[in-house]
Amino acid sequence: MKAPGIEHVFEVGDKVEVFCDHEKNNDRVRGWIKGIVVQVDNKMVAVQFRSNVFLTDGWMVPDRILWYPLVSGHIRPIVKKSVKKEIPLY
Repeated sequence: MKAPGIEHVFEVGDKVEVFCDHEKNNDRVRGWIKGIVVQVDNKMVAVQFRSNVFLTDGWMVPDRILWYPLVSGHIRPIVKKSVKKEIPLY
């Protein structure tokens, strides 16, 4: 069942990008970072990351998992680049 207003349906194992505070080259930055969906319920999506992530108030998240509402504008699926194969002419 899909909640109203949901643009994307996330499943466990999906690769996503999330807008949050995180570490990049030992500096704390705010921007998009890649993660993987580890849990989904009818209202929220849990995303785990390989690098440290931080809450808005500055605390580092020890398990590197952030939860987002399904209708959040701060989570988006990673768009796969399509490889265009050319058909050889014989």
